[in-house]
Order: sequence, then C-alpha cells, then structure tokens
Amino acid sequence: MRRVRELAAGLALLAVTLTAALGQTTPAGAPVSATPPVKAATAATTAVTPTAATAATTIRGRKGLYPIAIPRPVGSDPAIAALVEEVQASDLRLSSWFSVLDPRSFLADVRAEGLGIEPQKWKDVGAFGVVKSRAVTTGGQVTLSFKLYELDRGADPTLEREYRGPGADVRRLVHAWCNDLVAHLAGEPGFFGSRIVFVSKRHKGSSVVAMDFDGHAPHSLTKNPSINILPAWSPTGAVAFTSYMRGNADLYVTTGAGRPKRLSRQPGMNTGAAFSPDGSRVAVTLSRDGNPELYLLDTSDGSIVRRLTDNRWIDTSPAWSPDGRELAFVSNREGGPQVFVMNADGSGQKRVTFGLGGWVQTPTWNPRAGTRELALTLRDDASGHFDIVTLDLTTGLSVRITQGHGNNEEPTWAPNGRAIAFASSRRGGSGIYIANADGTGTPRLVIEGKVTSPDWGKVP
Repeated sequence: MRRVRELAAGLALLAVTLTAALGQTTPAGAPVSATPPVKAATAATTAVTPTAATAATTIRGRKGLYPIAIPRPVGSDPAIAALVEEVQASDLRLSSWFSVLDPRSFLADVRAEGLGIEPQKWKDVGAFGVVKSRAVTTGGQVTLSFKLYELDRGADPTLEREYRGPGADVRRLVHAWCNDLVAHLAGEPGFFGSRIVFVSKRHKGSSVVAMDFDGHAPHSLTKNPSINILPAWSPTGAVAFTSYMRGNADLYVTTGAGRPKRLSRQPGMNTGAAFSPDGSRVAVTLSRDGNPELYLLDTSDGSIVRRLTDNRWIDTSPAWSPDGRELAFVSNREGGPQVFVMNADGSGQKRVTFGLGGWVQTPTWNPRAGTRELALTLRDDASGHFDIVTLDLTTGLSVRITQGHGNNEEPTWAPNGRAIAFASSRRGGSGIYIANADGTGTPRLVIEGKVTSPDWGKVP
C-alpha cells in the first residue's frame, strides 16, 4: 500500500508537468493553456521588484542603463525608415543594457544633421550615445548604413557598419546591427535574430510554434491535428517535441520542413527532451518500465545510451549545463518537487533547492560560460501563484524575477544569459514575456496569447 501511495504521488508530479504543457490548469488554479491566435505585443507591461539583484550592467565603466538616442533614418523610404527605428528601439530595450530615449525629447534638427551630429544638443537630452542611419533601396535590395556616436568621445562615429540584403530582410539586417552595437559597447554578444519555440493550444490539440525572439513571424512547426507539447531546440536548429499523433506520447524531431522524424517510441511517455551542448545526446523522461526515469538517447537513432536515474520516485525535466558536464532535473524523492543536479553520467545526484518553498520545477541553465546558475519556477507558499527565480549554485544567491503578477512559469534563457523569457498568465495580458536576468527592470510582453513551454534558441 505504501508503494502505491508513493507511485500515486509521483504520477501526480508528472501529471502537473504534462498538464502545464498541454495547457490545462496548474494545482494553484492558474490557467496556462495556449489558445490561438497569438500576436506580437507592442507595449511594455507590469514592473517587477526583485528581492535581490546581481551585478549591474556596465557599459564604458558606467553602471546602469546606457541612455541612447535612435532618431529615424534620414533620406530613406518612410516605411523602411519607420521599421528600422522600431526594430532598433525594441532590440535595445529588450537587451538589458539600454534606456532608449523618447524621440519627442530630441532637440537636434535630425534632417539638417544628416548622418552627423551636433554633440551638445544630444548631451542636453541626456544621451550618452546616438545612432544615425540611412536606408537606400535599389531593385528590391536594401542597403542599411549605421553610425554610432559616443558623446564623450567627440563628434566622430566610433562604430560604422553597412548591411545589404533583400528588402524583405530589413528586420534581420537591423538585428545584425544591434548585435554589433552591443558587442562594441558591452563587449558581449547580443541575442537579436534568435528564435523562441513554444506551444499554442488549438480548439482540439496543440501546435508547436516558432517565432523571432521579439514575437515577429510566428509560424507552426507541426501540421498534425493531435497534441504536441514540450518543444526543445537542438544545437543545429532542429526542434524536438512530444506528440500523440500516433496514439503514444512519442518523441519527434523536426526542422520545420517535411515530415517530423520519430526519434523515440518507447512504451509509455517519451517526454521532456533536452539536447546536450554538442548535440550528440538527448536527455528524456521515459516511463518504459512503468516509473518515469531519466535516460540519455543517441540523437542519431534514438537508441538508449544510458539510464540516469533508477528509483521508486518520479524524475523529470532534465536540463544540461552549458559545459555538458551536469544535468539538472526535478524529483519528488524528498517530498514535493525539488530541483536536483547530477553528473552527466548519472552519478553524484544531489538536491540544490532549499528555502524556495515546497514546489520547485522547470530548471534551465544560464548558458553564459563560467556560470553555474539556474532559472526555476517556484510556487509561492503564501499566494499559491507560480513565479520565476534564478539560483546561483556557487553562492546560493537567489533572485526573484517575477512577483505579484499572476502566474509565471517555464523560464528559458537568452543565448547570452542576459534575459529570461517565460510564459505568463496575468491580468493585463497573458503570453510570453522577456525580463532582465538580474531581476531589475520591467518585463516586456513579446507575444500575446495563452501559451506554454517556451524554449529560446541560439542566434543564427
């Protein structure tokens, strides 16, 4: 009888993971279902007050946000000019580095200046940097020219770039410029041009959807009418997901073109795929022996390489460390769901979440080299709501990313580790939000709708 109770409790934990992915209701009563249509968001939403903060961003030795002015491109097609201005402003606001100044505050005569500047007029509005640009179209092609001025370095540009491509690629070209700008000023890569994959629920079943990180161009990767859940990017840009299209919860991989490849069809559940950093293995939860356990599969043919856990409890939600040496996972072996870490061969399993409440799940690793930091979903014991926190495994410091704004779940890191996307169900707008990873600032809604299971991919 005791074993039956233990198994029932474990299956309840697994049911929570799957009901969230399927768009059902979490135990706290928070709907996290995905109901199309989803649409790109256009405005910032609720602010979040962190309980702690990690190191502030720094540009040129200055702590805090870098005030930058982005006037509309001069001498350009009006529609393209407006798009260039919009994408630049959106990228830099989401980056965690910049405060984009309101164009209504500008004192300079932008047209008269052309691609040059009068530094004092920009200093007078509080700018540290100014970006001037021009868009030229010829025969369906567009050439974008950018100049960055750092006002404490005089009236000459400190960074100049030119990008060419089809007129339909304006957004991609602006993302490339913003990545170069961040690398120049901050000395780190940006995440512009990356994509996020997530689940959207239909009237019947659910779809795996990919979009640009900023909510642009969402499109379905699954064409079947069944239930498709828990998508995960591979290092090569393919997406793994679990689908019931053939009755069982099998694991598939798709590139978005052609039929998905069925990678694992073990009896029972084949869920929660997480690719190793080198792409050679995928960690999954299999219930082939009746009890959900963690396994490593070969990504070439889905064969089992190693069983990682073997106990009477439920182990699920594997996540690789950026160096491929460790895996975080969720287990109820000590009561409610908590996060554990083990070596990549399954050895050294130990609990790492303490003092975060009785319900902690969906771990994901900060991809920044040299860090040992997780983002997690916890259930607030007082309110019953779900929120996002980060946990530094070296120092034990936890940072609250969300609080007091509905239910926030399933965090996923930006490729540079500077931002976190998550699914939220809240008043004022449900969807996928992006927040600064240090807990500061205002999370921004990038796509509206009731969605689940976001996973943030690499910059192409």
